Amino acid sequence: MTLQQFLPYRLAVLADAVSRAMAAVYQQRFDLTRDEWRLLAVLGDRGRLQAAEAAQATTVDKMQASRALRRLQARGLVSRQTDPDDRRHVIVQLLPAGRSVLQQLNPVIQAREAYLLAALSEPERELLDRALDRLLQRAQELQQL
Repeated sequence: MTLQQFLPYRLAVLADAVSRAMAAVYQQRFDLTRDEWRLLAVLGDRGRLQAAEAAQATTVDKMQASRALRRLQARGLVSRQTDPDDRRHVIVQLLPAGRSVLQQLNPVIQAREAYLLAALSEPERELLDRALDRLLQRAQELQQL
């Protein structure tokens, strides 16, 4: 087996390169970590969430998500409050300042995504999308074995 041709390695290298390219925007311009950006993005998408649900939706470890959410709260970008229906949980949501950061950040992130995808034709993009969905499904099946 050659590592450079091993699918999991190639996917990890690609994910790391793409993540670093995106991180240049949110780290330098907005002083956000990858975890903070992902949490802001999911909150912008889904609204109020339990902190554990936000962590799960972003694939950020619960402890890392908790720290990131505390930092975002300290910056006035999100609110965190105990869930009145279940005091064991914390509800998080974007504050206007967090929404403002996302409104400034999203066009830049989307432009970088468009630049990456411009390397592929429309049929190739559609094929990539379907292939990624199928590979994710298979990986999840392997986790169940």
